[in-house]
This record gives sequence, C-alpha cells and structure tokens, in this order.
Amino acid sequence: QVQLVESGGGLVQTGASLRLSCAASGLTFSMYAMGWFRQAPGKEREFVAAAVSWSGGSIYYADSVKDRFTISRDNAKNTVYLQMNSLKPEDTAVYYCAAAPWGRGPTYYSGTQTYRYWGQGTQVTVSS
Repeated sequence: QVQLVESGGGLVQTGASLRLSCAASGLTFSMYAMGWFRQAPGKEREFVAAAVSWSGGSIYYADSVKDRFTISRDNAKNTVYLQMNSLKPEDTAVYYCAAAPWGRGPTYYSGTQTYRYWGQGTQVTVSS
C-alpha cells in the first residue's frame, strides 16, 4: 500500500520560512516523479513544484513560487522536501505531495491528473 505522509506545516508570519517533508512508502521511490501541490479555500488545487528523479533531475516550479521555493528529494530516504522562503499570505493553503509515473515536460508534471498517489496534506498558514 502506497503512503505519502506530509509534515512541517504550521502558522507563520509574512516573510518567514517553512520546510515541508513528504515521506513515501510502498513504492519504488526513485521511479516516480514527486510533486507538491496546494489548495486554498474555495480554489482549485494548483501545481507548486515537481522533481523528476531521472532525465538529469529536472525540476519545475510554478511562476508564483519560483525563486522563493525549492524542491529537493532524497531517494535514499524516500523523502521529498519543499523549502519555502519569503512566505506570503497568498501562500496559505493545504499543501499536498504526490507521486507520478514517468512522463515528459513541465505541462505533464504540472497537471493534477498526472499524479497517481497523493498524501493527506499539511496546512500552511501565513499571517500578514
């Protein structure tokens, strides 16, 4: 049984940093691309970042988080991370990690339908 478990969310002030973690089990972690998505109240789930384990380790970001967020993965620990700096109130959302089978390109990895497995999410709240 595949499990993705997020942790590291919380309540912070504008400009603060948080590091989210997602521990995976029940799958061959290195064979999956790992992504982070977020969903704010009343909004659709949106792509944040993705890290592909092959093809030279391609990484993709949403424009809204580029230069502030960094995704990384440790295949030895079956864990993907999201380092979030310079947080803004508009970053407030439930953050989900997800695992996707092989594909190609930023359009593929930014789509929710691409991802086969999802975690339960962790709340991030940024106060102004």
